[in-house]
Amino acid sequence: MKNFSFRWEDAVPAVMTVIIIWLCYLFMPPTRPVVRIGATYMTMNNTFYTVINDEIRKKADDRGAVLKTLNPVLSVKNQCRQIETFIREDFDVIIINPVSGTSRRLNEALGRAKRHGIKIVVVDSQMKNSKNVDCTVVSDNYNAGVLCARNMMKTMPEADILLLRHWNAMSVKERYRGFSDTIKDRRNYRIVKRVETLGQTEVSMPEVRKTVKDGTNFNVVMALDDQSAVGALAALDSCNVRRPVRVYGIDGSTSMKKLLKAKGDAWATVAQSPIRLGEEAADVSFRVARDMKVPKRIVIPVHMITRENVDRYNVEGWQ
Repeated sequence: MKNFSFRWEDAVPAVMTVIIIWLCYLFMPPTRPVVRIGATYMTMNNTFYTVINDEIRKKADDRGAVLKTLNPVLSVKNQCRQIETFIREDFDVIIINPVSGTSRRLNEALGRAKRHGIKIVVVDSQMKNSKNVDCTVVSDNYNAGVLCARNMMKTMPEADILLLRHWNAMSVKERYRGFSDTIKDRRNYRIVKRVETLGQTEVSMPEVRKTVKDGTNFNVVMALDDQSAVGALAALDSCNVRRPVRVYGIDGSTSMKKLLKAKGDAWATVAQSPIRLGEEAADVSFRVARDMKVPKRIVIPVHMITRENVDRYNVEGWQ
């Protein structure tokens, strides 16, 4: 039988290795896994959504996260397919601006994502059924409609109103509700026609032109988004409408602010902040990805931009 003799000098390398590993663990905690975020907006032909996405991308880049952005081009079918893509590729969070907040098919797709363990953050326009949603980040859309109505009532004793809307968007329905609640029971403020524009300039322009040629009398265009307002202004110009028509929008877009400065029929727009919407959506996404508690709803304030105060704003960009 061999005698075993212990020598400290032989044990030092092993002890030092254990100490180094322990110190590394103590002062260099394990790296968190990369957060994977999938984003899908109703359309990307509106700079409002590109600005939201840019803010999310900045925060994703700062944190070493992955952001994949898809464009359903106003199609619920496409947006459902994009959600399935995010499920298949095992994303952690879906940020969605829903094509239709009332779509059962879209809600079912979000339900499948939720059961897969993906967190859902809705931005700008909410889902009517929010049971699958972890957090909704929206502007104060009801108040946007209220602000437009109050400005109109303050500056006009009566009005015949052409209303332009995108009825699939729950945000637009909230704006309409704020506007209609404010003028309710006031017979001197009348909505004479409601027109669907899908929130698109290229749809709004021919629809307003057709309304003018049909002989519908109106002296206010209440557009529930700026892209529709821009289309309405182009239609009024192309039809050589000589009577004064006040055109309202909601967004605070660069295009509408420039038109306000031009002093034509553009009258006012209620400013949202896609920058803040994007920042909040990104922050919430990282929190839910770590299973942290977040509010069910985050509401960003809005404010009125008119001819009188437009010079206080950056006309070349968003707020």
